[in-house]
Amino acid sequence: MPPRPPAASPSTPFLADLSRFLGGFRWAFMPLGLVALVAVGVHSAADTLDERLLAVVDRVDAAFDAVVGRFALTAPWVEWVSLEERTRIARFLALAWELCADVVLALPALGYREAGAPAPVEAWRAVLEPQAARPTWQALWTRCLRKPTPMRWLRPLATAAVVLAGACAVAKLIQGSVYLSWRELFGDAAADVVARALAVAGLVGVLVSLGWRAVLRNLQHADAVCEEGGSRRAWRRGLLGCAVVVPLAVAAALDATPWLSFFR
Repeated sequence: MPPRPPAASPSTPFLADLSRFLGGFRWAFMPLGLVALVAVGVHSAADTLDERLLAVVDRVDAAFDAVVGRFALTAPWVEWVSLEERTRIARFLALAWELCADVVLALPALGYREAGAPAPVEAWRAVLEPQAARPTWQALWTRCLRKPTPMRWLRPLATAAVVLAGACAVAKLIQGSVYLSWRELFGDAAADVVARALAVAGLVGVLVSLGWRAVLRNLQHADAVCEEGGSRRAWRRGLLGCAVVVPLAVAAALDATPWLSFFR
C-alpha cells in the first residue's frame, strides 16, 4: 500500500486561492505599475532641470530688458518680469515638459499585455489560420540593426534611463524610511547597513519586475509605429517625441540615478 501523502497545511489552500485571485488582476496592475515607474523616473529627471530652465528664462529676460531698455518709451517694461515670476515660469516649463514626456513614454506602457504559452493546435490549422504574436527580444533587436530609426533606438534608451532613475528614487525612499525608523532601535551603524541592503534589494527588485518590461513595451511600440509608416517615413516617425524625452533621459542618467550612493 503506497504511503499516505502528508496533510496540507491549513493555510495552503487560502494562500493558493489568494494568489490565484490576485493573479487574475495582473492584466491591470502590471501596466499601472509600469506607468507609475516611468512617471516617477520622469519626475526625478524633471526636478534636476528646474535650475537649468530658470537660467534659460533669466537669459531670455535679460535679452528682453536689454532691448526695451534702450528706449524711454519701453524702459518701464524692464520691470515686467520679476524674479518670482521667472521662477514660476521655469517651474511651469518643467511641469509641461514632464507631462509631455509622460505622454510619450508612459502611455505605451498601458498597452502592456502578457501572453501565455500558445495552446497546441493541429498542423493544418496552424498553416491555414496563423496566429499573430508580438515579436520577441531577438526579433526586435534584429529589426533595430537591420532597419535602424531614431524612434527604434532613442525611445527604448530613454525609457531605460528614466526607469533607472525611478528605481533609484524608490530605493532612496526605502533607505531613508528604514534608516530613520531603525536608528533609535539598533544604532546608526546597523541601521545604515540594513537600510543600504534593503535599498539595493528594492532597486534590483523594481528593475527585474518592472524595469525591463517598460523598456520592452516602448521598444514594441516604437517598432510597430515604424513598421506602419514604411521604410521611407520610418525615419520621420516620432521625432518630436524623441526631442522631448532625450534631454530628460540625459538628465535622468547624469543627475537622477545615484545608484553608486547605495554602496558608499
